[in-house]
Amino acid sequence: MSADEALLLALLSELAAAPDGVSLPRLCKRLGVRMSVLLRALAWLGDARIGDAQGPGWVRTLEDGGRTLAQLTASGHAALVGLRERAPDADAGAER
Repeated sequence: MSADEALLLALLSELAAAPDGVSLPRLCKRLGVRMSVLLRALAWLGDARIGDAQGPGWVRTLEDGGRTLAQLTASGHAALVGLRERAPDADAGAER
C-alpha cells in the first residue's frame, strides 16, 4: 500500500468513527499531517471539480460555529468498505 493509500484509508477511517464530524486541527493531529496536506486530501475527496476531474464526493466540510468539520458521506462509507476489503491488514484496529 502506498503512502497516499495509507493516508486515504486512515482519513476515511477517522471520519467513519465520528459521524458528527471531526475538526480539521484534530484530524491533522490524529493523522500526523500538516493542514496543507489535509486540505489537499479533502479537496480531492470532496465533490468539487478540480481541473477536468469531478471529485468523488466522499467527504464534505461544514462550519460549526468557529470550527470547520469534515464528515464522511454515504458514498465515502461505501468507498471505505471497498478499501478495507482490498487491504484488510492495513486497517487492523482502525475501527473504533
